[in-house]
Amino acid sequence: MTAMAEPRRIDPSDGEAILNALPNPVLLVSPDGRIVDANMAAESFFEMSTQFLQRQSLKEVIPFGSPLLALIDQVRDSGSPVNEFKVDLGTPRIGRDRQVDLHVAPLTERPGHVVVMLQERTIADKMDRQLTHRSAARSVTALAAMLAHEIKNPLSGIRGAAQLLEQAASSEDRMLTRLICDEADRIVTLVDRMEVFGDERPVARGPVNIHSVLDHVKRLAQSGFARNVKFTEDYDPSLPPVLANQDQLIQVFLNLVKNAAEAVADLGGEGEIQLTTAFRPGVRLSVPGKKTRVSLPLEFCVKDNGPGVPEDLLPNLFDPFVTTKATGSGLGLALVAKIVGDHGGIVECESQPRRTSFRVLLPMFNTSSKHQSNDDAVPGTSSAASHDTR
Repeated sequence: MTAMAEPRRIDPSDGEAILNALPNPVLLVSPDGRIVDANMAAESFFEMSTQFLQRQSLKEVIPFGSPLLALIDQVRDSGSPVNEFKVDLGTPRIGRDRQVDLHVAPLTERPGHVVVMLQERTIADKMDRQLTHRSAARSVTALAAMLAHEIKNPLSGIRGAAQLLEQAASSEDRMLTRLICDEADRIVTLVDRMEVFGDERPVARGPVNIHSVLDHVKRLAQSGFARNVKFTEDYDPSLPPVLANQDQLIQVFLNLVKNAAEAVADLGGEGEIQLTTAFRPGVRLSVPGKKTRVSLPLEFCVKDNGPGVPEDLLPNLFDPFVTTKATGSGLGLALVAKIVGDHGGIVECESQPRRTSFRVLLPMFNTSSKHQSNDDAVPGTSSAASHDTR
């Protein structure tokens, strides 16, 4: 009989590598409340290096009176793990809206020490909201088709009748007939813009350099609506191509940049828009019609230092007709959500005063994408841009 080989014990250095490979932030807290160790995900969450965290008390990096402190005391007293869900650990440094699930457990090998693992709620919540955005976009698609047929034809008759009346009308009555024509034209324009949602023609996708797209959008903005706004960039130069349609990406980011420019318009020379790109592995999304989950490692952000989006609008910001502008129709962000959703991605907004960020997550192009891009072409939209959103 062949003797079974003994399992290899994990080397301490292997344990550190495993800890750093975890996507969730993990902290080791000493009996006096100081942070003893942290993994790389914790560094990213708290925006501090492990060396800096080790010089801090846990109280110094979480909100005052946080439930996490009581949970740690409970774990020390009971000697048993404790879970708590939807706890806000947001601070001005890392952002106010940082909801997490907490998993706190004692470290039996080191009495009094406690392991804290955080699991951000934002990704799961974003997935749920993205499905809602897609459902809203589908509703607009059906509404657009109905409007085009049921409204544009009668409006054409109304406008024609007004033009006939205008020929024999007095100067005072001509003002009224002209008003009828102008309002009919305005409604037709709105319906035309909504028809963008109903365009289901397949659009070929391929490798797109996102930095070329953002540079093109920036040049368009600086030559027009954002000529007095300061732009900054924080790009990852090693980013792989994104699997997308370039014209539609330009439309998406032109809408987002125009929103940001309008948000900072009242700040004068202090208005600033930041464009960022980064590689964020670990986010995967189920796409209708596909058995496999799509990885969304490419993150593109448009940030501004404007007053922010009203809190009551944030949950429905990507729904049609939601806008804070007196003259806006609220279709721009609904169109952005549709295009990004058609590409199998996620778009989300996080907003606080002086810190608003629209984040787009998209799949990257690879060799398998090259053979599938035409077969899997997503429903597209017209290239006509729509800008009135926030």
